[in-house]
Amino acid sequence: MRKKNKVRTKSVILTTIIASMFIIGTITPVLASAQLTVTVNPDNDTATASMKYQRAIFIDYSEGGELANDLRGKDVFVSFSADSSNAGVKNLIGQLNSYILSKNSQAQITDLTVHYTATMTGRENSMSIDYKIELLPVIEKFVIRSYSPGSPAIIDVDWRGFGTNGPVAINTAEYGTLEINTPISFIQKFEPELAAAIVAGDADVLTKTILMNADGVKNQPVGNWHFLFDPTGIQADASQHGLAEELAGKVISSYTMGESNLREGRQVEQVYEATFTMDKVYTLKTFESADNALISVIGFATREISGTSEVFGVSPEPPEGYATTSTGEFPAMILYGMAGMAALGGVAMMMMSRRKLSKEKGHMHQTGIDPSQLTGVATSASAGGYQTVRGEAQVKGLDDYAQHKNFYEEDKPQVEEKKESDSPSTKGALPKGWKPEK
Repeated sequence: MRKKNKVRTKSVILTTIIASMFIIGTITPVLASAQLTVTVNPDNDTATASMKYQRAIFIDYSEGGELANDLRGKDVFVSFSADSSNAGVKNLIGQLNSYILSKNSQAQITDLTVHYTATMTGRENSMSIDYKIELLPVIEKFVIRSYSPGSPAIIDVDWRGFGTNGPVAINTAEYGTLEINTPISFIQKFEPELAAAIVAGDADVLTKTILMNADGVKNQPVGNWHFLFDPTGIQADASQHGLAEELAGKVISSYTMGESNLREGRQVEQVYEATFTMDKVYTLKTFESADNALISVIGFATREISGTSEVFGVSPEPPEGYATTSTGEFPAMILYGMAGMAALGGVAMMMMSRRKLSKEKGHMHQTGIDPSQLTGVATSASAGGYQTVRGEAQVKGLDDYAQHKNFYEEDKPQVEEKKESDSPSTKGALPKGWKPEK
């Protein structure tokens, strides 16, 4: 009965793991690649964030065709920056604030700088188009409540996945007016015939999917992010660690998303493929990396729930007795637990190895000659009055061993022992020139 229960338990565990992998693997990822980096200070209700949106498109013409002749050697590079003095950037600020408000956040973007880069490169067998947009917004009003003794500060983080679904047209001195939020706009400006073919084909959906989408950052609960606590700022020699002067005497909490695991899901490169037709059928693919984010908070921050929103509760110092380690901010009990699990894993592996070895021994059978059927036979003759220890083993019951004796068993003429009474005067002739001593 105990054995059946063990088998049933193993089956349940294995089924759960396989089901989890299946569910995670079938989640449809959002067609977006966003990277957020920001540091917020509860004592200063203003922060400058960095949000990057990236995408790459590849068009394959390795089998030749008119498109191959047109695009090989193509080289287009567009890069510009614009700030809030630009009418298009002002309009973008309004779109971003509308998104933030729709997520029940009180934070607002008051200033913005945009960096845009797009590159079209025609190679021998394919053309690549790379897009990169970086927004540097100044965010204000994210402090819901300031810190007071016995009452932590409350910081709003529901704005973290900001973006826009609408077109974003920026007027530039070098390239005129550019729409930067849909990939097809760049292709329409520099390769209109190619853009028309793409729009008419299946690839239209991919090239019209917006670039400035960070829903992956907003949709991942902060409670699933990794938390690290760095007390470097409170050390006397904090400046030696490269810490900014304004952070001296403070601690930093970091929340990071983007690691691939069962809790956060599979974080992999997203690849989508479609076709379009010109003189023949061509393949278009889009590539995007997984979303990731880093929110650093000045002070000791804990994630809390306020109604339907996520917030940070921030205090200048960690709670009394909070365990810190040099590896980050794992409580000591967690580290000890991890070490204990590693030790149990080692013991389990040893037990499994012993069981496997015992099982293998139980299936081993003697091959060849049974040692109990062998007998020893001396193989050397006596020489000079002594016998050597040279010998061989032979199987009991075989024919006379003499028929397969080796060289050492052949009869050899024995050397006659020299008697003490023998002398030159009694045996044989005297040596020539021999004279008796006087």
